[in-house]
Amino acid sequence: MASRSGARVFFLQEVCAGDLDRVRADLGASWHTEFRPYTWRGVTGRTTTVRCAGAGQGAAGVALLSAYRLSAVAPVASRQPAVGLRRGILCATVADRDVRVCTAHLSRPGDDRAHPDWELRDDQLTALATAVPRRTVYGGDLNTDPPGPRDPDSWVWPAGPYGAQRECDQASASSRSGRPTHVSGHKIDYLFTDLPRLGCSVRGTGASDHYALLLRVRTR
Repeated sequence: MASRSGARVFFLQEVCAGDLDRVRADLGASWHTEFRPYTWRGVTGRTTTVRCAGAGQGAAGVALLSAYRLSAVAPVASRQPAVGLRRGILCATVADRDVRVCTAHLSRPGDDRAHPDWELRDDQLTALATAVPRRTVYGGDLNTDPPGPRDPDSWVWPAGPYGAQRECDQASASSRSGRPTHVSGHKIDYLFTDLPRLGCSVRGTGASDHYALLLRVRTR
């Protein structure tokens, strides 16, 4: 898909480090990656890296795959389960285009095994939205529907997304809709930007139960 889509920066979640390395090798030496693994925090406080199931696939995590060099790479601290799977947010700067990019994978309701009634997405979304400067593209698997009167979880959305930054599939300033990005029929994947949007498409990859969002922006 990397070669067919024409995309120059990929935001990846639930990716295996071994697969990421193989894709980069296939694309060539001009491509660059940054990866941060998921971790699991047990009841005793011990934290371990989450591994992919297949042989040679390595750790599972979030990643950026870029045709441009990435600099100022840093994770964004956000509230995570006291016990359970810890996903995360990873940011970097595409210096060649003066754009800050952040890939995110947020928790699901009930992910905190010690406190299954705790809601984490509001804090995580706030951390993501406040971490980005101007000239940014950010998003990923946010594990929540768009805000709206029919969504009881709309309160988890902070200011910024849909306002200061527009979403890939946002039809107008007041719109909070978008095409489904998951086989369940829900939109849970997003790309937000304050740059001029030139187009947005939703594509099946054949390798995931999520569909890929392809956002085109003007950077110059």
